[in-house]
Amino acid sequence: MKHRKSIRALIALVLSAVLVTGMLPSSVRAASSTEIKAAIQDLKKENSEIQAQINAIRSRYDANASEIQQLVDQKDAIDQEIVLLNEQIININEQVAAYAQLIADIQEQLEVSQMLLDNLSEKNRQRIQAMEEEGTVSYWEVLFEASSFTDLLDRLNMVKEIAASDQRRLKEMELAASIVEKTRQEMEDNLQELEQSRTDLALTQQTLEERRDDSDDLLRELIAKQEEFQALLDESEAAQDELMQQIAKKEKELKEAQYDEYLAKLAAAGNAPPSNATWVTPVSGYTLTSPFGNRLHPVLGVYRMHNGIDMACPKGTPIYATRAGKVTTASYQAGGAGYYVSINHLDGFSSIYMHMTNYVVSAGQTVSQGQLIGYVGSTGISTGPHLHFGISYAGTYVNPLAYIYR
Repeated sequence: MKHRKSIRALIALVLSAVLVTGMLPSSVRAASSTEIKAAIQDLKKENSEIQAQINAIRSRYDANASEIQQLVDQKDAIDQEIVLLNEQIININEQVAAYAQLIADIQEQLEVSQMLLDNLSEKNRQRIQAMEEEGTVSYWEVLFEASSFTDLLDRLNMVKEIAASDQRRLKEMELAASIVEKTRQEMEDNLQELEQSRTDLALTQQTLEERRDDSDDLLRELIAKQEEFQALLDESEAAQDELMQQIAKKEKELKEAQYDEYLAKLAAAGNAPPSNATWVTPVSGYTLTSPFGNRLHPVLGVYRMHNGIDMACPKGTPIYATRAGKVTTASYQAGGAGYYVSINHLDGFSSIYMHMTNYVVSAGQTVSQGQLIGYVGSTGISTGPHLHFGISYAGTYVNPLAYIYR
């Protein structure tokens, strides 16, 4: 009797170690809400740094705003000057055309006046010749020694021997000569003004081209400044947008983590966390022989927590995955679970299937809901063919009857 009690105590110790170290399904550890909060704070700090960069760029932009406005005003002034220069060029061109027409008219008038002077000169020449032949006066000296029309008139005026009729001819000649001289002088003045206008036109056109170049340079400088600031702002704002998306993602993860932690607390308190998934019964034709909770262990003979339900059914009964997921363990555990399989359902829930005769899946395999994973047996610590079926949330076992359909 004492020997049997010693065996039972030894088995109890082994089973306790198994339950602690081997029977809990393994799963990838998710970040806690505290860790996610820390990550969010880091992202917000980085976002603040980027915002500071954006503010600095905008400050630089504001600092250069007056310079940019000066460039704009300067370019506007140059553009207005260009418009006025164009108008001035049009005006000077019109002056050149007017002077050209005026010179043409004066040239025509000069030709007429010169023709009249030539006729009068010829008549007086003939008259003087006749007078010389008569021996009255020597007009050849007067006529041919004169250095200019003015000198000629002065010389003729000094001749006292000329008759009154000759005086009239000389007056006509003097008038014609003065008209010719005045017309020629007027034409020369107009020609000088024309040349000056053409010189002014060339200088204005040169100034116009220089101002156009200045305007183009200012425009390029203005565009370059705008593009520089815009590129910096775009880069910083893009980085900020990316960070804001990361923060939003982390905040979503935080809500999910907080909800998962809330469910884990429910599970730890012995309550069944809610599940939106559909669960199916892993075996058919079973009899519930041991519920979830404290019970008298059928082998150890002591009261302890039963982290699942025992579903008695014939040996070889097919066992199906109660939900889709990923197989985390498919192994054998001596003195405990026997052949067993655990499945992570990737939403905090896992399920475990013990005491199989054998399993037909492997660790790492993805299974669908209702997929065959093994057969009922009595391996490990078991008093007969049955399936020990357990469901855990965040590593804490909960009552499977809260989820599967009976």
